[in-house]
Amino acid sequence: MVRRKPLRRAMSRRRLFALWALFVFIGLPLGVVLDRHFLGPVRQAVRVAAWASADRKRYHQHAFNVVNIVDGDTLDIEAPDGDSPFTRIRLLGVDTPETQHPTVGKMYFGPEATEYTAHLAQGKVVTVVLDAVSDERDRYGRLLAYLILPKGEMLNENLIRDGFGYADLRFSHSRFEVFVELMEQAIAERRGLWRDVKPEQLPEWLRRRRPDLLR
Repeated sequence: MVRRKPLRRAMSRRRLFALWALFVFIGLPLGVVLDRHFLGPVRQAVRVAAWASADRKRYHQHAFNVVNIVDGDTLDIEAPDGDSPFTRIRLLGVDTPETQHPTVGKMYFGPEATEYTAHLAQGKVVTVVLDAVSDERDRYGRLLAYLILPKGEMLNENLIRDGFGYADLRFSHSRFEVFVELMEQAIAERRGLWRDVKPEQLPEWLRRRRPDLLR
């Protein structure tokens, strides 16, 4: 019996080593895969549910009827907001030419942009999507959002792609690079306002940030 104890200890060490090697080479990679594809999203969903703001809980991924078009990038949905019977939405990541700005007035292609948004969204049921990066409200209290149209297209992207608005370079958001690429394509193909617009007809912020845009 005395002679067998070292053999048993050696076998135990080998088993421990084998189990440890199995864990390192199989268990850890498997754990990473499970965490990335299953546990990670679950934890993220729990965090969002626990820390979601009132706006996110109320608006994000919910559908509302569009009741009023203010201009190309601003509209109202049928949802009370504070003292207002409607919620005003500023389309995130896109800026359209002004139509009634107190200092700028009516800009080139402003009416066309407003008509475009009205054609796609007025009276339609749209889905509001809030961004995970940007603020949820702007300094005027308007809700910042992407709007998904009934056929699944995003109004924000359509405005830029078809040349009725500019990718807003002033604020960060999750689709920033996508929107910039859509604007570059619209410029290259001279869609919408890009067909005949002159540099002085572009908004001041865009001329300052991209002086090379029309060269």
